[in-house]
Amino acid sequence: MPKKYQIHIKITDPRFPPVGKYATVEFREDCAGSCRLCVKKRCVYDIFGYNFLHWANMTTPEYLYICKSCYRCVEDCTKGIFSMAINPEYRTLGDDYWTADIISSTWAQAHTGAVPVSGAGYRGPFAGEGFDSIWTDMSEIVRPTRDGIHGREYINTMVELSRRPTRLQFNPDRSLATEMTPILEIPVPVVLQEPAFGMLSENELLSMVMAANSIGTLMFIQPERYSAALDNYAPTLVPRLTKTNHEEYTHLIQNSQMIELVDEPGIEREFSKLRQVKPGQFICVGLPLDAKAATRALELSNTDLDTIHFYASDNGREVGTDAPRRLKDMIREVHLKLVGNHIRHKINLIFSGGIALAEHVAKSLLCGADAVAVDIPLLIALECRVCYRCKEGKSCPVKLGDVEPKWASQRIINLVGAWHSQLLEVMGAFGIREARRMRGEVGRSMWFDDLERENFGPIFGTRKVAAIGYL
Repeated sequence: MPKKYQIHIKITDPRFPPVGKYATVEFREDCAGSCRLCVKKRCVYDIFGYNFLHWANMTTPEYLYICKSCYRCVEDCTKGIFSMAINPEYRTLGDDYWTADIISSTWAQAHTGAVPVSGAGYRGPFAGEGFDSIWTDMSEIVRPTRDGIHGREYINTMVELSRRPTRLQFNPDRSLATEMTPILEIPVPVVLQEPAFGMLSENELLSMVMAANSIGTLMFIQPERYSAALDNYAPTLVPRLTKTNHEEYTHLIQNSQMIELVDEPGIEREFSKLRQVKPGQFICVGLPLDAKAATRALELSNTDLDTIHFYASDNGREVGTDAPRRLKDMIREVHLKLVGNHIRHKINLIFSGGIALAEHVAKSLLCGADAVAVDIPLLIALECRVCYRCKEGKSCPVKLGDVEPKWASQRIINLVGAWHSQLLEVMGAFGIREARRMRGEVGRSMWFDDLERENFGPIFGTRKVAAIGYL
């Protein structure tokens, strides 16, 4: 059995007081002070203990951040002196897609590297849009050997990003006649990429590259962002080149495991030129996730390309249209297009844009992706508020440009470590031992749209059900 893959997490405290959702309001004048088992002592998150330490040191308390809103103190206090309140500043975080809850959860995971929990459980809607309309089948969770992160059964999260032969041929003496090409593997189906905003300094970029190197994955980067500080991490970096400028970056091609070319007409003619610079070079083509994406993917799959990287919008939508579809639907369309043409097994698909939570990784694989690329969560791990002030040329409230690379890289490592643990839990509950087997495995999921159509369609009619939408 191969050695188990581990991401080495380490508690990494935030630089700024986190903005938490809940506060416990305590009316101490009504406290009798005589309860033998005060609810403060029974808090499983020890919020009141943390508060006492902060009061003693005259520092800002973090109870807003660590409170999980389980309401035990509110319900169990015999004098009823506690109540819960939502922090007004919390409501200002993020936007409609990158919500305050996503930001807060990402902060917690970057801080501890642990799977996030909520004392009050999930109190949201029964179903939502996008990935929230997919439920995963956890039927194997009843078996005690399906341990996930506890490790009694080996679960492999490795995926390949290199092209695979369609078949093997053998000589009469039973030796292998097919020429085996090199294999590019990453130990987790997550790659990192440079965010489109918020990149204020070389320290931020260096921290992301260091994290990718530690995790063992890849980092997509613009070639003009290269510097001497990144030389030691060249195998981790995937420069994003074009048909017109790749000849200027020969040294990057020679030192990188994979390079990405921006899609253009005739881009496939450049593949042989790149492999003359570095024989066996792994090549990826990046293209927008628009209405033509599936057709273009089919065309590229018939070349000697290794991977296709699709770019959706930052909020996980189709680009180039006034009525954009969700990322899950676009992944499914591209995947099924290749399956229908019997070529899906030859090519690898990476999708980026709107990957915000660990569950998005697993659900993307179920829809048909081989891996996902994350960008904005990297900024959030470094305490970004997603306020977009940097887009307007204003100062960053958390001074992202001043981050110390070692601290920042560990925060990103913690985040990916938490996502990896959650992927193991999901795969364990699926009864799936290899991440590669999750690709397109919709039989392990339930889709709200399909269930609604199948159950209410015969009653109300398909058109009416489609018009009603989410019930």
